[in-house]
Amino acid sequence: MLFLKSVFLAFCLCYFGFISSHAQSISQLQNRADSLYTNFLEQEAFEAYQKVLEKDSANFEALWRTSFLYSRIGHRKEEEEVQEEYYQKAKLLAERALAIDSTHSQANFVMGVAMGRMALISGTKERVAASRAIKKYASRAIRYDSTNAGAWHLLGRWNFRVANLSFVERLAANTLFGGISGDASTEKAVEYIQKAIALDNRFILYYHDLAEAYAEMGRKDNATNACKKALEKESLNAKDDDLKADCRNWIKKWKE
Repeated sequence: MLFLKSVFLAFCLCYFGFISSHAQSISQLQNRADSLYTNFLEQEAFEAYQKVLEKDSANFEALWRTSFLYSRIGHRKEEEEVQEEYYQKAKLLAERALAIDSTHSQANFVMGVAMGRMALISGTKERVAASRAIKKYASRAIRYDSTNAGAWHLLGRWNFRVANLSFVERLAANTLFGGISGDASTEKAVEYIQKAIALDNRFILYYHDLAEAYAEMGRKDNATNACKKALEKESLNAKDDDLKADCRNWIKKWKE
């Protein structure tokens, strides 16, 4: 009997030791991934979060952040087929995050981002359908957290894009979906992107898109000032240098 008790005790110590070690391993992986993510080391964070998901496929934080990184990194790929693969994975992970918590602001935001990226490489019908989904998820993200800067920027971009639909896109929207709900406008795009900047002014993309919206309104002085602010910002990823190049070219163009 004493022998059996000793064996049982040894088993318990080994089992719970394994569980504790496993939990510690995941925690360490996630802490590293979170640190890489907050320091904008996207590729490294992407790989680290994938390791977290290998060990814990329902890790909520890793799901929505990996979704966002799929969208971000996919946008930098040159081949459209590779982009589509990344965006589909971004959408899938966002769906899994929303299945865990449909009221989480960031989970809704990254779904909107994934849909927006997919729209960029889709046909007219799919692009218009995606536009409706982008508006839905961006609005939900803001409803659940009004301080979500990314969601305000996304809603601003939605307004700019819809307000400036091509004739073919607008015709498709009216024919297939009875139009696109909401009174989108470039003025609202400016308002919402400004809200995003007020909440988080680190991102060159926000100033770049604000400048584009101002230019569409004919407000070139405001557009130039937004570009100048973009050029003052530190580049946080490889795409930021391209955005700065846009701003430099726009400033030269608007001076002519």
